[in-house]
Parts: sequence; structure tokens; C-alpha cells
Amino acid sequence: MTVPAELVIVGASLAGLRAAEALRAGGFAGTLTIVGAEPHPPYDRPPLSKQVLTATGPPPDTTLPVRDDLHARWLLGRPAAGLDIEHRTVNLSDGTAVPYDALVITTGAVARSWPGHRPPPHGVLTLRGLDDALRLRGELRPGRRTAVVGGGFLGSEVAAAARARGAHVTLLVAAEQPLLGAVGTEVGAHVAALHRGAGIDLRTGTTVEAFEAERGRLVALRLSDGSRLPADTAVLALGAVPATRWLAGAGLDIRAGIRCDAYLRALRQDGTVAPGVVVAGDVASVPHPLAGGRHLLLGHWTNAAEQGEAAARTLLHPDRPEPFRGVPSFWSDLHGARIRSVGLPALADTVRVVEREPAAGRLEVAYEHQGRLVGALTIGRTARLAAYRQELQRRGNEATGRDRPVPARRGPR
Repeated sequence: MTVPAELVIVGASLAGLRAAEALRAGGFAGTLTIVGAEPHPPYDRPPLSKQVLTATGPPPDTTLPVRDDLHARWLLGRPAAGLDIEHRTVNLSDGTAVPYDALVITTGAVARSWPGHRPPPHGVLTLRGLDDALRLRGELRPGRRTAVVGGGFLGSEVAAAARARGAHVTLLVAAEQPLLGAVGTEVGAHVAALHRGAGIDLRTGTTVEAFEAERGRLVALRLSDGSRLPADTAVLALGAVPATRWLAGAGLDIRAGIRCDAYLRALRQDGTVAPGVVVAGDVASVPHPLAGGRHLLLGHWTNAAEQGEAAARTLLHPDRPEPFRGVPSFWSDLHGARIRSVGLPALADTVRVVEREPAAGRLEVAYEHQGRLVGALTIGRTARLAAYRQELQRRGNEATGRDRPVPARRGPR
């Protein structure tokens, strides 16, 4: 195999850092360059909607530790603006061209913005990065009227954090329950009860029609039920979209994230492998064994960490790559309740309640598709997830097999 001398990682993220660490641990001794759109070194994102928002004193430092022997060249605050696959060059927004022999793309995702051409008024925020969290933290003060738009995990966590800081919180959910599309009605009903028990005004089946402003500052939201909701701050938790805009014209398949093969190698628009390019984290659309090989985008912490390491192994051992078999997992803490999940609950056609004890704050749910386990979730029963994870890992190993893989067809070099 030809060992690359110049390796570039675009995305100073968790996935990017794990890839860099795995490359060095695996023996890569060449030049390692890490490009980051933000001015910050890699940091942990899960605390942003939890500890950073709720800390009573100074916000905690979420910077991820970097090993002393990483020996990387850091180009932070310099977003990638383009990619030339044929000449193996990453072009930065400041005009710098960074050559590479091998490339790891870990640019993650960006918050979904408000639809329409006109931006919302001042006081309407999103939460994706560290600067977003610090800005939002300054808005969440006792007595402030805060509207959270979106009933997924992020919206639920922001609503819980705002309530913990003493704000008057309204959570607007388009579906009949929060988290409905992600984990189903049983968990959604449990979380709805948690929100209402904490004093949050939960409004389901409700969307935002427009924002009202005075002197450019938010004063109210007009809702789909015809009502007007006064608000000092609104947080849009409408999901995220893969950060692929900089790859327009590069020839990669970026219709829904960056489409990869099972070994995390980036695919061109014609389905061939782009030489020397691997992808990891929230931006990677990967065929998942638990989904029957269907391509999925998974915005989970563990997925980003494990894919970063797996992408590095693919670069280090291109002649004998291993398919990615990671079991997704996710956690959230809402109003003191510890929520943990493994697998892919959203794929289920059957939801089986194993235990439900609302008074004790406990819930255990198994998710199945066509009679086979695809996920599990517990509230207050974390220890029970180990058996589910083991079964899901076994299924993933069976689906991908352990024989030496046959490399995908390659495009021109």
C-alpha cells in the first residue's frame, strides 16, 4: 500500500479529532492538518444544551483533550470553501489551497434555519455550536418569556434548561407529542408529562406562522391556531442539515449528506469511490446493517467518535478495510430523568413496552422491525441497555459478515 504523506482533516470536530488520534495511534507519521470553520479547538457538543445553559456559575469548559503527540497543524477559523478531487486540494475561504494525499471530511451539520427569504428578527436563535450556546445562555434569565420551536431531543433539552434557569417556557411541537417521530408515542407521552410537571407550557399540534418584531427585536410569535404568543426569545430547534455546501461542484454525491460505502469511503455521483477520501460523523450518509443496508445520517456522539476511528482505519489499511458496524446510542437528561437509547428506534414498526412505572419515573421500551430488534430506550433503567446493545451488535456483525470485504469499484485516479 502507498502510505500518504499529507493527510488533511476538514472539520475540527469530535469525529475529526478521533480520526486524527486513530491515525497517529495506527502509525501515521506524515503531515497532519486539521481545518476548522470555527475559531475553537474541538469541543464536546452534548453539554451545550445541558451544562452550558444550566450552569449557575461560569459555563463549563467543553474543550476536548488533545494528546501531546498529535503533532497537527491547526487551521482554525478558516472554513473550507471548495474541494478539487482530481488535484487533491482543499480550498479555504481565505484563498489558501491545502494539498492532500488523503482526506477525512468531518464537517458535521448546521442548524436548520427558518424557511423563507427574510431572516427572523433579533431574539430568534438556533443552537448548534459553542458560540450559539453562549449567546442563548445570556438570553435565558428568570422571568424571561422563552418559546422553543421544535419537539425533538434538542428542543426538549433547551426547554428544560430554560425552565431550570427560571424562564417562562412555551414548547411548540408540530406533532401530537414531543419526540414522536424519533421514539414513538409511549416515550413521547412520558416526556410530555415531564415537561408539564416542570411548569412548561407544552402546545402540541402547533406551528409558527410568523414572528412579530418591534425595532427589529422579537416581541411575539403568531401560531397556526390563530393565537399570539408574546416572547422575549425564541429558539428554533428544527433539526440539522449536513454541512456540504462547500462541496458543490466537487463531484461527490451530496444529495443527503455525503454518500459513503460501508467502509466510509466517499462516493462520487456515479457511485464510484472518490480516491483517498473518507467521511465520518454527522455529515456521513452510511449504509447501516440494522437498516438493511439503507443509507442513514446519524447525529449521535458515539456515532461520530466511532466513525472517526473507523475512517482512519480505512485510510491506514485500504487493501483490507472493515465495514462500519457501530451501534448508535444516545442519551438525554430532562428534568432529572435519565433517558438512554441504543439502536435505531425510528425504524420500528412495533413498539413493545417492557416496563412502565410513571410514579417511579421508569420506562423500558423495545423497538422491533418485522419481528427483529432494532432499538431500545430506557428512562431510569440505564443498566438494562447492555443486553440490547449486545443483541444489536450481534445482528450488525451477522449482516456485514466477517469475511474480507470486496472493495467497491473505483473511479479514475
